[in-house]
Amino acid sequence: MRHPPRSVLLTVTGAVALVGSALVPVVSASGATPACTVQYAVTSQWDAGFQGSVTITNNMDALSSWSLSFDFAGGQKVTQGWNAKWSQAGTTVTAANESWNGSLATGASVSAGFLGSWSGSNAVPTAFRLNGTTCNVDADPTPTPTPTEPPATGSAPALHVAGNRIVDADGTAHRLLGVNRSGGEFMCVQGYGIWDGPVDDAAIKAIADWKADAVRIPLNEECWLGLSNIKPEYAGTNYIDAVKDLVARVESYGITPILELHWSYGQYTGNSAGCSDVHATCQKPMPDAQYAPSFWSSVAGTFKDDPAAVFDLFNEPYPDRATSTTTQAWQCWRDGGTCSGIGYRVAGMQDLVDAVRGAGARNVIMIGGLAYSNDLSQWLTYQPTDPAGDLVAAYHVYNFNTCSTESCWNSTLAPVAAQVPLVAGEIGENTCSHAFVDQVMKWFDDRGLSYLGWTWNTWDCSSGPSLISDYSGTPTAYGVGLRDHLQAVNP
Repeated sequence: MRHPPRSVLLTVTGAVALVGSALVPVVSASGATPACTVQYAVTSQWDAGFQGSVTITNNMDALSSWSLSFDFAGGQKVTQGWNAKWSQAGTTVTAANESWNGSLATGASVSAGFLGSWSGSNAVPTAFRLNGTTCNVDADPTPTPTPTEPPATGSAPALHVAGNRIVDADGTAHRLLGVNRSGGEFMCVQGYGIWDGPVDDAAIKAIADWKADAVRIPLNEECWLGLSNIKPEYAGTNYIDAVKDLVARVESYGITPILELHWSYGQYTGNSAGCSDVHATCQKPMPDAQYAPSFWSSVAGTFKDDPAAVFDLFNEPYPDRATSTTTQAWQCWRDGGTCSGIGYRVAGMQDLVDAVRGAGARNVIMIGGLAYSNDLSQWLTYQPTDPAGDLVAAYHVYNFNTCSTESCWNSTLAPVAAQVPLVAGEIGENTCSHAFVDQVMKWFDDRGLSYLGWTWNTWDCSSGPSLISDYSGTPTAYGVGLRDHLQAVNP
């Protein structure tokens, strides 16, 4: 869904941020301020790879440029990074400033992140040097990180694809029927928190009381990766820990979490542009090659041992608005690279599938089509290759979309649903009523398919649209249709 006007999002209240802990640098025994401090963290780890971050604080005179070096001792290799020029010679890693973040005032901090591989062990570096000066850091040899523990799975079912159905571990067909929980895609990048509204047990129980068995959780690429334009309290480890906490809480109620890349990096100012900003502050036509594969490698590595979690690769692709022909649009969608009309290098859906599987994750993957996921007409023709065979076609439909009639659903959706599972990741209408979603749900019910309403947020239903008027679950005139229907089909 393209979000309500920015002014609406900026005025929402009741934001709650769940934050985790970070590695804390050690100061000298005398209590004197060290010349520099470095926080090093392994924010995610999987079989042969991991994501790391460093936060450097300069307590010396102001610097016009900086270079951080440290030594690995566990067979680690940096493969790619961001917010610094990363290099490695033998065991020595160097992160040098980019042209835009070289100035580091006294008392100022800068963060950078990277993806790496490891074998044998993944020991924390014990010595860091900033422009040749040794920094005081946590030298405790005991906290060698171990692979990230998977979130508690509670009673949420383990899922995989069998033919054209999503099934549980016993092979029983399982429909994803629920809601979207917006907030994680925009609050952090706007500097207001991590979630829009509460995500505590009471808030999740309210969703469960609607008899929802799935919650789609939109995410922000730059917040997850901890890029420097995001406030550190809402980025990197803090953001990841908040997502992990929400996933665990959702699953404890038997609800399937769907983790979805919503807002991403890359400047696009062409047809139907949502913003001119290069940063992840609006919906872009396609994911970017610079960060999106790293995002999915990290997310997949974090949740690869949780078969209840589902991955939705990219919210609403619309390369068809930028390219000259439909064929070009579908090729861009699958293969990425240099796409006509899009100024940044694109990560295609095949690239993102490869990133997920390369992290060792076999989770179910959802992929939306063109026209903001409303066009699945050539989804089967351009379907990415998945060695795990766990792909799902994702579809979005609102009353104002092109494909919003039963005749279109019969001609374009039914053939897809005959071959692969079909999930309507977003359904909704801007009428503050529910006549349209009632039609959508009936068509999907008749075919045993899945759908999730947009959105479990307390916005104005005509600009959101919003299912609820408060986080205890009081439905709007629009939301009452979904609530009553879910309670009827999931008694």
